[in-house]
Amino acid sequence: MIKLELISPTNAPVFKDIRLRALQESPTAFSSTYTEESTLTDADWLKRAAQWSSAKSVAYLALDNDAAVGIAAGVLDRNYPLRADLMSMWVAPTHRGTGIGRLWVNAIVAWVCGHSVLHLYVMVTSNNDRAIAFYQNLGFVLTGRSKP
Repeated sequence: MIKLELISPTNAPVFKDIRLRALQESPTAFSSTYTEESTLTDADWLKRAAQWSSAKSVAYLALDNDAAVGIAAGVLDRNYPLRADLMSMWVAPTHRGTGIGRLWVNAIVAWVCGHSVLHLYVMVTSNNDRAIAFYQNLGFVLTGRSKP
């Protein structure tokens, strides 16, 4: 059974493991790289875990029988209080299509609604048709904007 768990300093080693797995398996899906993040110290990972679930952001691990199989985060926009971003969402290939993504989106939508956010954005690599279709199925719409 899949359950979501907030990322915190308590589970920082699990956070580190799943984040590095995500960066290795899907290197073009993130703005960071495995090479960059694999050099972080355990103290860095503790600090990141605390930052990822704070007053301005929320992050979840997806666990299947206590084994991490994915990660996702929501972050309030610093400059626009009515906007937030869904980011760093990754599901292990063995668990894609099982509904984990929908669980995360629902949890993050509930979190942003609690912060009076009106607009939730997600950036997807332009050639990731499966992810684009997934988000559109959940009600996200293409903005027509893109970034390199």
